[in-house]
Amino acid sequence: MRKYLITGLLAWLPLAITVWVLLWALSIVNGVFAWMLKASKAVLPDTLASHVDQLGTIPGVGPLILVLLMTLTGVLVANIFGQWLLGQWDRLLSNIPIVKSIYSSVKQVSDTLFSSSGNAFREAVLVPYPHQGAWTIGFVTGAPSRAAAEHFNEEHVSLYVPTTPNPTSGFFLMMPKSSLRPLGMSVDEALKHIISMGVVAPASETAGAQVPPGSNCEPNPKG
Repeated sequence: MRKYLITGLLAWLPLAITVWVLLWALSIVNGVFAWMLKASKAVLPDTLASHVDQLGTIPGVGPLILVLLMTLTGVLVANIFGQWLLGQWDRLLSNIPIVKSIYSSVKQVSDTLFSSSGNAFREAVLVPYPHQGAWTIGFVTGAPSRAAAEHFNEEHVSLYVPTTPNPTSGFFLMMPKSSLRPLGMSVDEALKHIISMGVVAPASETAGAQVPPGSNCEPNPKG
């Protein structure tokens, strides 16, 4: 009986989690849409305010309008005039105290993560973390800033070490390049391996990418 119960749970669990994530995302979208309707009522005449209320009662119209709005914004920003407007908007927000710190930081991160011309995560590597003898998977994100690099005696790299099973939170580390071990897997495969807590093995896994037990796992003494 217990065996069948666990088997049934494992069959339904992925679908249940998927539905839960979609409902959570939908609730956020509906919340943003409700805020937009409330803001529009404050500036529209009373004759149109009643129509705005009716619009909010239509199921699914919130996500549809937001997707349409994002698409139209993308079309606008893709041309020269849209780029000029975006530049003016960035300049305006960059001159507002407190707001400029938050906005510029978020913009830099989003431009890096979602840019089609580059990768936020360049390579998946083995990292000796949180102590020598223990290993985890991290992602090379670039090189340390000049202010930090001048304090190092050897070449370092910037790393993002995600947590399990939620890779959206993690740790930023700067470690010697010599102490890292390259992995024979793509970034997508490494993320899947992390999210599954090591249960799902990468398809491209090779013997050279394995970390054998014993003293051979010790990182380079220079690290």
